[in-house]
Amino acid sequence: MNSRMKLVAAVVIACACLVAVLAASLTVLGSGLEGQERAVIEAILERRLGVVVLVVMFACVFLFLILRAVHEFLVLPPARAAEEAGAMLTQPATRLNLQGSAELQALIGAVNRLAGQHQARDEEIEARIRAANAAAEADRNRFAVLMAELAQGVIVCNMDGRVLLYNRRARALFAGEAGQGMAALGLGRSIYGIFDRHLIAYALENFDARRNTHRHFVAVTASGRLLRVLVAPIPEAGAAAADGPAAGGFSGYMTMIEDMTEAFDSESKRDQLLQDLTESSRGPVGNLRAAAEMLYDYGDMSAEEQQRFLAVVRDEAAGLATRVEAAARTFAAVLKARWPLEEMLGADLLTAARRRIADRCGLQVSIEDVDAGVWLKVDGFSMLQAMTYFAARLRDEYQIRDLKLRLGRDGAMAYVDLIWSGVFMSTETVMQWELDALTVAGESSPLTVRDIVERNGGEVWFQRDHAAYRAYFRFLLPAISAQDAVVTAAGAALADSRPEFYDFDLFKSEETDLALDDRVLAQLAFTVFDTETTGLEPSAGDEIIQIGAVRIVNRRLLRHEAYEQLIDPQRSLPPASVKIHGITAEMLAGQPPIGQVLPVFRAFVADTVLVAHNAAFDMRFLELKEAPTGIRFDRPVLDTFLLSAVLFPNQETHRLEAIAERLGVSVMGRHTAVGDAIVTAEVFLKMLPLLADKGIRTLGQAREASEKTYHARITY
Repeated sequence: MNSRMKLVAAVVIACACLVAVLAASLTVLGSGLEGQERAVIEAILERRLGVVVLVVMFACVFLFLILRAVHEFLVLPPARAAEEAGAMLTQPATRLNLQGSAELQALIGAVNRLAGQHQARDEEIEARIRAANAAAEADRNRFAVLMAELAQGVIVCNMDGRVLLYNRRARALFAGEAGQGMAALGLGRSIYGIFDRHLIAYALENFDARRNTHRHFVAVTASGRLLRVLVAPIPEAGAAAADGPAAGGFSGYMTMIEDMTEAFDSESKRDQLLQDLTESSRGPVGNLRAAAEMLYDYGDMSAEEQQRFLAVVRDEAAGLATRVEAAARTFAAVLKARWPLEEMLGADLLTAARRRIADRCGLQVSIEDVDAGVWLKVDGFSMLQAMTYFAARLRDEYQIRDLKLRLGRDGAMAYVDLIWSGVFMSTETVMQWELDALTVAGESSPLTVRDIVERNGGEVWFQRDHAAYRAYFRFLLPAISAQDAVVTAAGAALADSRPEFYDFDLFKSEETDLALDDRVLAQLAFTVFDTETTGLEPSAGDEIIQIGAVRIVNRRLLRHEAYEQLIDPQRSLPPASVKIHGITAEMLAGQPPIGQVLPVFRAFVADTVLVAHNAAFDMRFLELKEAPTGIRFDRPVLDTFLLSAVLFPNQETHRLEAIAERLGVSVMGRHTAVGDAIVTAEVFLKMLPLLADKGIRTLGQAREASEKTYHARITY
């Protein structure tokens, strides 16, 4: 019972006591009267009954005012201070508000000073712990960089198939597999959502049966990507390495995933190309052989017959040459599709080009002018091939012996110039060079200079400098800023690449055999969500225009595993609602309707407990869509609004901003769905230890306590 209910009970009891005292007084007074005196008193009371009742009522009101003043001054401040003191357990930086009597304020001041001393001591201890853990943190950073930068996707699971770790590559491989705008992969999710359970089970069975250290299988994702998966067991902690993984039990397993789609397509195209070339060449080669044998064996044939056989040879040879050229062009396209583009310093490309041209072509090459700050995003080897090819053509056809290299920036692009003096050629000659297949120093390629430059996202020009009597080929190539290059090359490995994507505490066994309501809150996975709507009346036709959600696994807020989607409400957007959430009709144009969004969102919240602030409002919108969409959100729901009423029954407000301030949570991004979801999630995490202090540890206890609050009666 909160303090307000106690006040009401006290007033009722006081008024009842007052009436009882008056009634007892009248009874005692009347018992001593006789005959005429009693009649006179009764007549007076009968005539003045209204006045008596009014006096009693005024007395009750007076008692109420006195008791309320006492409650407001002596009862409520200590109760609020006690609730605020409970919040200090999760947020040591908060302090109690001064309120109530002078004595209570003095006590609150002493508590605040004690809390300050306690906080200072805790901070000193934490500083020492941080210093002691510096080496371990460095090891974790190196581990994070290693995992993030692996070319293969890595997923680590416990034996139940729950994901404990995944790297950036794995996240990219499975992005969008579960639906629009959402990744199928996440901490605490089941790996069986992306791989067939039987494939994993087969690999795990063979660990024990054959004592192999790993197994391979090939899987196809929902989007049609072909993946090669290696599964390796993780022995339980303390298992002797010499005994082998099969000697002890397994605590989990690791999968390393390689996307074979492009390689398989490329190999398939190459194989198909070779098969087509073989099949299509068999007939012409046979005809050529037959014609050659006829010409050789029958030398005395007539001139007309010789011409006929020669025509066969010519036609078949021409057809065969056409097929071979077409195959070469197709193979060149396959090669282009397989090129990786990498960041490199432009000066490094020029240094490599000078060395390669000098070695392969025997020319004198110097670097004339270099912008040292230029970074390129190119395939360096193919560009060296193109520059060496041009140098070889200049040497062979125009006897050029000296070349110069130049590097600079032209707006958002960079240029590399190959410069020579004394000889100009026609534009037609340059175009022919660009379209000829590359052949340099005995190395040949079906690619052309134009193929290479286009694949690198650039252009190639031929220009003349008449004043200096020089000419040059200019390769115009994509440039990136030095800052972006540094982030890409190094900083990303420590910042963006460092994964939040692991939680080895999930190796621990859980009480999964218990009913959901009997499981401890800290062990459950939660989806915290919020909606933005056209208005506040779902039953009157208002619609959802945005859904945002984040996940909590093992008491950790996974900001990177978020869901956010704008929705076309298929109705007008009231200007009043736009002022609140800032979502305009233009932003909603072209967005999917609610019927397409809800199946995806339902998959995102699968196997989790839903959490929202004032959840009755959001759930009412979802309930109204059950009939038209067939999507039911039948997961358990917790409401931070009701939980706040459980934890802080004496506080005046339970708005999200007030709760966040009470628990020391920074409020950012309010009135966007995902922003509100993040704030709600942080508030909910702060509530978990406070609920445990009140004996509310399981999901069932939290739901039961919420339903007993007065605010649980609110409906929409």
